[in-house]
Amino acid sequence: MKAILLKSSIVFIVCILLSGCMYPQERKVENQIPYEEQIQSVQQAVNKFQEANGGLLPIKTRDMETPIYIKYPIEFKKIAPQYISGPPGNSFENGGIFQYVLIDVETNPTVKVVDLRIAEKIREIKSRIKSQGYPPFKETIADNVFMLDYEKLGYKTDPYIVSPYTNHHLPFIITGNGEVYVDYISDLYLTLQGSEQMFAPGDDIRSILSDKSAVVPAYSVPYTVDEKNEPVYMAK
Repeated sequence: MKAILLKSSIVFIVCILLSGCMYPQERKVENQIPYEEQIQSVQQAVNKFQEANGGLLPIKTRDMETPIYIKYPIEFKKIAPQYISGPPGNSFENGGIFQYVLIDVETNPTVKVVDLRIAEKIREIKSRIKSQGYPPFKETIADNVFMLDYEKLGYKTDPYIVSPYTNHHLPFIITGNGEVYVDYISDLYLTLQGSEQMFAPGDDIRSILSDKSAVVPAYSVPYTVDEKNEPVYMAK
């Protein structure tokens, strides 16, 4: 009996160890952090590719209407293995959660990342809205910007993402045309409070977040400032 129990215990332990070894690549902690050295290695590869190809950039083709922060994804097969050994471990192409993109492509092509967990959560919310047949608006928070009644969508607590800029919980909002976005207005308010940078009403101020972070504020509506230099929605 003891021998049987011992064998069972060994089998159980081995199974645990094997499951750890086979733990999905995308769930590993190191693939959920945008390391600076990885960003820089991709940046160097992009710079070398651009120099060797008359200013062309190694990006995938996207529709002109694609939102700016996801408009220029890097196509790694254009830079690997000649300029970089391969996509970083935290990249979508290598099982990670980040899509590597370029911003400021006209003036200073800069490598940043998009957290694809946001896209997954948005897809989940929109799927529940589709199942219900209509978006259950809870309240209007700005012109054409609304909060959803998540209880009517079957949520026990309101969904959120953890901000890469403040670590605060950021809610989701929806526009009149049914598009769901992350609401970065609290992050923008805090960032503006600690900054001497001034904007004019009508300026898109989201760059103040990505300027100091490897992560871009993707899946967001544009924001601008009012006369007090405080953030307001610029949704159409």
